[in-house]
Amino acid sequence: MLLHQFLEWSADLRPDKVALICDGQRLTYADIETQANRLANALKSQGLQRGDRVALYLPNSIELVVGIFAVLKAGGVFVPINPTTKFDKCAYILNHCEARVLIASGRQPDVVQRLVLAVPSLKTAVLTAPIAECDRGQFLSYDTIQADYPEYRPTSVNIDVDLACLIYTSGSTGEPKGVMSDHSNVVFAASSIMQYLGNVESDIVICLLPLSFDYGLYQLLMVFAFGGTLVLEKGFTYPAVILKRIEEEGVTGFPGVPTIFSVLLKMDLSSFNLTSLRYMTNTAAALPSSHILEIRDRFPGVTLFSMYGLTETKRTLYLPPDQLDSRPDSVGVPIPGTEAWVEGEDGQRLNPGQVGELVVRGRHVMRGYWNDPEKSALRFKPGSLPGERLCYTGDLFRVDEAGFFYFVARKDDVIKSRGEKVPPKEVENVLYGLPGVREAAVIGVPDPVLGQAIKAFVSLKVAGALTEAEIIRHCRANLEDFMVPRFVEVWAELPKSANGKINKLELQ
Repeated sequence: MLLHQFLEWSADLRPDKVALICDGQRLTYADIETQANRLANALKSQGLQRGDRVALYLPNSIELVVGIFAVLKAGGVFVPINPTTKFDKCAYILNHCEARVLIASGRQPDVVQRLVLAVPSLKTAVLTAPIAECDRGQFLSYDTIQADYPEYRPTSVNIDVDLACLIYTSGSTGEPKGVMSDHSNVVFAASSIMQYLGNVESDIVICLLPLSFDYGLYQLLMVFAFGGTLVLEKGFTYPAVILKRIEEEGVTGFPGVPTIFSVLLKMDLSSFNLTSLRYMTNTAAALPSSHILEIRDRFPGVTLFSMYGLTETKRTLYLPPDQLDSRPDSVGVPIPGTEAWVEGEDGQRLNPGQVGELVVRGRHVMRGYWNDPEKSALRFKPGSLPGERLCYTGDLFRVDEAGFFYFVARKDDVIKSRGEKVPPKEVENVLYGLPGVREAAVIGVPDPVLGQAIKAFVSLKVAGALTEAEIIRHCRANLEDFMVPRFVEVWAELPKSANGKINKLELQ
């Protein structure tokens, strides 16, 4: 099965059902199918070939949803990029994957033009807003495509082992890595998750998470697979508006992260009718046990799923809801159709209670990292079956006698804040780019809302030359919002280890 068939089958079975509610519009499956076909035909007319990468540099929007399925229909590989990603990082991703097409907002035509100049592989840019300020010879208009191109369904050129998407995730080096997901990886992962969530056609799911984040992306893919309705929002900036939307639309599924749930638990919910909610899910970072208990008290009719995953496998573990009371600190058991275990440094499986690296086996183990065989070999290692890949997660776990897994720590120093991976090196590079900074180090500190909060330590070339507020302002101008340090401490000198490196253990 191919990923875009989620849309095509639902459009064939229920063409008039509302599939997407977004930006004040209600689109049926037939509407989205038509728009996706037109954009796919336009991409093919521009010479897009099977396996070509198409970057989607857009906020949550109708155009982003259409773009994802259009790229797949045209035989391409979609590369979602968070719209808050700064120019240099975006250009790095586009060059790294040798993107052929960029689909972006036309509201910042100068940024798009700079990207086209910085990325030699780009042949076409499709802009979703008016492009009067741009050289129309270089760009295509999304609206013009929808008016001029045919709506017939392109003949599929892919098979299920072809790549469907590249999702870029940060690592300890600070350089984003493109996780390669083929059609069968994504279809399997989505099907397994739908199985334990018990999704049905009548489910209405709200998505506040960016579709560039795989947790958000899979909400779209799963809803279109089971023929439900997706309420797509741009974020959780105005919680009361979101709660009113849940009430008005009769939302049944609410995927969140600890930050969102923490805000919800501080609100007075008495003025909202949230009885339509059937389930909530949490991943990206573990919910504190106290939050789990409070969610169950505040939402007594809702089933809560606590989960663990990483982009390299999508979802790995989930805690059956009937285990929440007895094992609130566990992130569960392997998702249906997969296997996981804890392994020691010697490559042997460990006994219950022993701490080692979590290893994952199953069809959801992705294909590796784009154009990076060395990092792929470290993360994706051969299994016992010929040609099989295992995923070595880089996370330390233990398992109890009943087979339930418990997260212990990360093997590397990547910070998990607000559900996003934050490589300290990337934040430190930005800090070193601020004139006056002599040394910089970044760590994660425990936070009940964020999972981990980002804390920066700096020493200055001249004492008093910079304030903490100035340092944070510089970070905010050069980093995605989730990477900006929450705390900054200025030290006369940062502690060093015996080999002269900054001693982060002492900073911890």
